[in-house]
Amino acid sequence: MPTPPAPPSLETTERYQSLDVIRGVAVMGILVANMPGFALPAPAYFSPLAWGGHGPAELTAWFATFVLIEGKMRALFTFLFGASMLLVIERAEASGRSGAAIHLTRMAVLLMIGLAHRYLVWWGDILGHYALVGTIAYLFTRLDARKLLAAGLVALAATLALNALTWSGLLWAGARSTPAQIDVWNNFAWAFGVPPGDWIDGELAALRGGWLEQVQWRWRYLESELSFLKTVGIETLAAMLLGMAAFRSGFLTAEWPRERYRQCAFWALAASFAGYIVLGITTLSHGFDPRWVFFGSIVASVPFRVAAAAGYSALIILALRPGGWLTERVAAVGRAAFTNYLGTSLIVTAIFYGWGLGLFGSVTRAQIYIVPPLVWVLMLGWSKPWLDRYRYGPAEWFWRSLSRGRIEALRRPAPAAPL
Repeated sequence: MPTPPAPPSLETTERYQSLDVIRGVAVMGILVANMPGFALPAPAYFSPLAWGGHGPAELTAWFATFVLIEGKMRALFTFLFGASMLLVIERAEASGRSGAAIHLTRMAVLLMIGLAHRYLVWWGDILGHYALVGTIAYLFTRLDARKLLAAGLVALAATLALNALTWSGLLWAGARSTPAQIDVWNNFAWAFGVPPGDWIDGELAALRGGWLEQVQWRWRYLESELSFLKTVGIETLAAMLLGMAAFRSGFLTAEWPRERYRQCAFWALAASFAGYIVLGITTLSHGFDPRWVFFGSIVASVPFRVAAAAGYSALIILALRPGGWLTERVAAVGRAAFTNYLGTSLIVTAIFYGWGLGLFGSVTRAQIYIVPPLVWVLMLGWSKPWLDRYRYGPAEWFWRSLSRGRIEALRRPAPAAPL
């Protein structure tokens, strides 16, 4: 009786180039979104009034990134995390391994890496959060595309409702006539307004100082991963589930007719940009009042973030040119997205933190966007030559080896000599 062929493994199954390219765009775009968090005191992430200037150039930079980037690259990155998670589970099971064991081990290792990144390198890490939400998302992996879509939309609606409830508390606190209202208002000011000057001075001193001072500052002020999970976990789960639905339906793997992608790109991006333009103007017209910063950036933007992620995905798929120089380079960035994400933190904190050039808080909001194109050149430059010789990016190899409890082969086998 002939021996049946072995089931495909992750190494032998053809990759979906569309996933790699979208992931590459997402990791490049998320750098733009994160620049205020790298270069300016944390409250300036949402409000130009907190730091970094609020002249015409700075407000233009804020408005452009608000409409085109803010929240959207994180949603896109989360879409791809959900899709990739499902792909890994399915391929593990196709090769006869336990999808649950592979996935949960990967999430445990990712949590450790994320915590190290968060406390030792940069406070804005998202990997640890993805590990926790990804563990929950496993419960949905048996659902078909329609049920995943429905579950994602329910989670999205819950996010909108909870954010609106939080906003109502901020509206209540706006009177600031009681100690309780003042306390709530001041807590919101730390993230969405202008906190006390001594707090910003402390962050400036710590992040312009040595590495140990930075670690101590992060350990003292950062909320725990579980607190962060409570705050944004449902929204992250919604984006993961929608990404899983998009993968399972063939949307992210470029299996739909091109006309449907054109329609999706046009209508989703038109709706998202229109919504964000209105919210941006509203925020500006209220002088970056924390109530309206929170409303524009957190509450009302929820559906527009997801629409943008779908629209950008469709646009990227339409732009794919298999074999083209740029497509191949961006796909390589996506294949090494984990390495590029962590490497970006090291490069950019070297520019702004005290252990490097120490420019933290010394440049304007408009000036910080000089950095991303320079880092993109590095991403596009190293990723493909490396992956031509090696199976994985360095961080991907490290994650895989720890998850499997053995040193994985890294170098690609040399091509067979011609006969």
